Amino acid sequence: MIRAAALAGALLAWALVAYGNLALEVMNPVLLPTPGEVGALAAVQIRDGSLAHHLTVSALRIVEGFGLAAAAALALGLLVAVSTPARLALEPVIEFVRPIPPLAFLPMFLVWFGLGETSKVAFIAYTTFFPMFVGTGASLLRVDVMLLRAAASLGASRRDLLRRVVLPAALPGIVVALRLGFGLAIFVIVGAEFMGADAGLGNLIMEGRVFFNPAQIVMGALLLGALGSLVNALLLMTERRVLRGRALP
Repeated sequence: MIRAAALAGALLAWALVAYGNLALEVMNPVLLPTPGEVGALAAVQIRDGSLAHHLTVSALRIVEGFGLAAAAALALGLLVAVSTPARLALEPVIEFVRPIPPLAFLPMFLVWFGLGETSKVAFIAYTTFFPMFVGTGASLLRVDVMLLRAAASLGASRRDLLRRVVLPAALPGIVVALRLGFGLAIFVIVGAEFMGADAGLGNLIMEGRVFFNPAQIVMGALLLGALGSLVNALLLMTERRVLRGRALP
């Protein structure tokens, strides 16, 4: 209830500022589109099917890139948690590459993978991998040692420790890492679709900039925010269900 009220309050504040500016012309009204203008543009693009096409294209790219990065981050995070030599070998490489801004590599991804889907998916996967790997590895390594000792004293095998103790205990931190990774995937999809894309929300925003259509830019940004909020809610729901299931005898 509180979250819905906060969201409604933010939308109301936007409406008050935008319509107030339209009446008072504190700044050029074209530069601050109103909710009505954005809604009218969305209605037009919904009717002609273009909005659904842009949203579907971007969602598929984000899901593919995020999925690849999440699988790699979980696998390598688990590896460094259970293997000290692997951790000592991987951490220096990860920490050297991780601070490099991903956008610096965007032109190279286009050169390596071309202007098609592969370059965009690979760029999203590369960008989102590092925060998810660091978050996953840290969560797995910070599991309370007392839990491990207690389970081991009861005869739990190494596999049982991993499946029944380590992963459930680290799950909240892993979910946070996945949420951060998905948020970053939405962030970089705009940059990925700025170059060599003929569809997608990033392309929609780019067209709004090129043809000076602020309402289209705001509409694309709001759709990206809605997509991120939806996936964030799904991840939280999954976390609650898994933890509830683990709590059952």
